[in-house]
Amino acid sequence: MTIFILFGTLAVCLLIGVPIAISLGVAAIAAIYFGTDLPLDLVAQKAFTSLDSFPLLAIPFFMLAGVLMGKGGISRRLLDLASSLVGFITGGLSLVTVVACMFFAAISGSGPATVAAIGGFMIPAMIAKKYDVGFSAAVPAAAGSIGVILPPSIPFVLFGAIGSVSVGAMFLAGIIPGILVGLVILLTAYVISKRKGYKSEDAAEFKAKDVLKAFWEAKWALFIPVIILGGIYGGIFSPTEAAVAAVVYALIIGVFVYKELDLKTMYQCFLDTVVINATTMIIISFSVSFAFFMTLEQIPGSIASAMTSFTENPVFILLIVILFLLIVGMFIDTISALIVLTPILLPVVTSVGIDPVHFGVIMVSTLAIGFVTPPLGVNLFVASSVGKVKFEKIVVAVVPFIIVMIIAVLVIAFVPQLSLWLPGLFEG
Repeated sequence: MTIFILFGTLAVCLLIGVPIAISLGVAAIAAIYFGTDLPLDLVAQKAFTSLDSFPLLAIPFFMLAGVLMGKGGISRRLLDLASSLVGFITGGLSLVTVVACMFFAAISGSGPATVAAIGGFMIPAMIAKKYDVGFSAAVPAAAGSIGVILPPSIPFVLFGAIGSVSVGAMFLAGIIPGILVGLVILLTAYVISKRKGYKSEDAAEFKAKDVLKAFWEAKWALFIPVIILGGIYGGIFSPTEAAVAAVVYALIIGVFVYKELDLKTMYQCFLDTVVINATTMIIISFSVSFAFFMTLEQIPGSIASAMTSFTENPVFILLIVILFLLIVGMFIDTISALIVLTPILLPVVTSVGIDPVHFGVIMVSTLAIGFVTPPLGVNLFVASSVGKVKFEKIVVAVVPFIIVMIIAVLVIAFVPQLSLWLPGLFEG
């Protein structure tokens, strides 16, 4: 009975348009009030204490680092480097956008931040070169989803904290899958550009000296992933301390090297981060209350038993989970989905022999598709906003990218070494 109250209340709240954080809190309160004798203040208590977590401190710091990098001249230099690498190919601007998103993803850890930083430059540039309006916005929206797969990934931090999995291992595990997703998006953009006759950039030839010059200009930006991963695996600092180091580094580069961060810009960066982080933390706090109640009522165990009684074949289990996550990602943001579903799904997949690190990559990669699937589709709304493009046009243009991203997720799911090779290498 309690499980029906919990999920029924959540479904009703979502259907009538209640924000996800409030929906999760209301569902937990309703389930406790009507289904148990527990005190209602348990919801508020768990919501508050859930934020008292050292690993979760990495989230606001990675957010701040991403904002500082976007405003401090780093994103522009990454664009110049991407342009020198692929700008000469057919559909050069779209390919530049994808490559720049991959670079920025490796330093920001956020999908929407990647879309805002790169899309703000590239969407108007593509439209000015007569690219289709919807396609111009769909490319950074799709490529922005790589921001949560390549390290440092905020969802990886969250999954590691919830599932008691090494965040460092998750970061390493995301590198090859993130590159794979980037390559399939790149290939799709090229095929569409070729079919529609989009030309390369004005400087339509590859020049090694231009690449070297752009690489030299972007060297300080490209050093950030080295600091983060090298610091973690060199035993210099934890993932949370790595996030703080990334903030300090971004400030130093933005203020003293590129000289594009002044006091006014820094104030705006901190303000933007506070607003984004406040929203995220509210979602996390009520999601934890919801997840705690599910664990208390042994709902994850019941669901795990039901699924394994239906089939113990890892292939079928993964296919069911991926389909489920694709549907969930259309309606619930990645952070909420991770907090609520990790305690449910992790026991299911580990019981059939799937590695927790591998599953974390599958889960985050699948939920990343939710960034570009309506009705939620956060990246679609960000691209629409920064590029001044109608939402409906982006939805139509993004369909081919969604299809290839699903194919990439299936490859990641059924070729575990793509995720496990690098962590195994470092552990060995």
